[in-house]
Amino acid sequence: MKQVYLDNAATTAIRPEVIERITKVMRESYGNASSTHSFGRSSKALLEQCRKNIASYFNVSASEIVFTSGGTEADNLALRSAVRDLGYDEIITSKIEHHAVLHTAEQLQKEYNVKITYVDLNDCGLIDYSHLEQLLQKSNKAVVSLMHINNEVGNILDLERVATLCKANNALFHTDTVQSVGHYKIDLQNIPLDFLAASAHKFHGPKGVGFCFIRKESGLKPLIFGGEQERGYRAGTESIHNIVGMDEALKIAYSNLEEDKTYVSDLKDYFIQQLKSVLPEASFNGSCSDKTNSTYTLVNVCLPIAPAKAAMLQFQLDLKGIACSRGSACQSGSNQQSHVLTEILTEDKLKRPSIRFSFSIYNTKEELDYVIKTLNEFVNS
Repeated sequence: MKQVYLDNAATTAIRPEVIERITKVMRESYGNASSTHSFGRSSKALLEQCRKNIASYFNVSASEIVFTSGGTEADNLALRSAVRDLGYDEIITSKIEHHAVLHTAEQLQKEYNVKITYVDLNDCGLIDYSHLEQLLQKSNKAVVSLMHINNEVGNILDLERVATLCKANNALFHTDTVQSVGHYKIDLQNIPLDFLAASAHKFHGPKGVGFCFIRKESGLKPLIFGGEQERGYRAGTESIHNIVGMDEALKIAYSNLEEDKTYVSDLKDYFIQQLKSVLPEASFNGSCSDKTNSTYTLVNVCLPIAPAKAAMLQFQLDLKGIACSRGSACQSGSNQQSHVLTEILTEDKLKRPSIRFSFSIYNTKEELDYVIKTLNEFVNS
């Protein structure tokens, strides 16, 4: 059976070069980075070199990069400490954020009675910047949490615009960049945001590792206690091999950024064009068919299928060896409709199946032809 993986927004295949480097480190650099003997010092040197390398891609100091278990932990670290330790009493966010942000905000509301305010969205799910500015002007001490690229529909946030608004209104700005790091350049000297979350497995690195950018002198306190690792921000023995794998994956991603972007963008354009030609009634959710306002890595398609038949779509695609998703992998065990699509689609469209297809450098046009042929057969069967 043919196998086609189009769920790269959920996770990506690890690059062969990354696997090789991880394996070498696991074999040769197994010392604890906190140990003072030569084995530990060797691991510590490796750790700090990775930190410097990663910091350089974002034009920041190495001391501003804190390694975490991934994007979810990084989101929690920034938001929880901003409320608990820095005294921020309002979180301004949107209703289509990842649940790593939304559920954290809801928990902070329960624990600290923090106010949650949601910024308005347009029909495509793009942020209403004028409304955000109005909310900031009314707020006394707010932290804004808005993701750079929406993981379900691909909408892009203007980071510099939001960061400038936050700075002008004395608000903190946290952004989840899990879908954009490794795919877009982000210069944090020119974008005055405060906290950024990233995860290695979204750019062909290993799972279980990511980082949080924490602007100097932010005053943030640790989320996990027990040791002095990560300059006290995150206790626990560092996963050296995973951090090195993340460093290697990011190095390759940014070395080949324009070439890979051109290739994947072409795949997305081809997919949209071919799908429209065979299923003209299909529509695209959010701004994912708009090159200016959406990422080049994914599309979210609403298919012209009757509700009674829709429940079988993803099952049939899986039987045909096609991996895709209804939305975030983090909520795949839930039977509930996507919270993102619920906010931006009409009741009629919500009754139809929407599928996210996300692309990578390892996909081909021949694979896309097979997927479109399979969709066409299912819709018209």
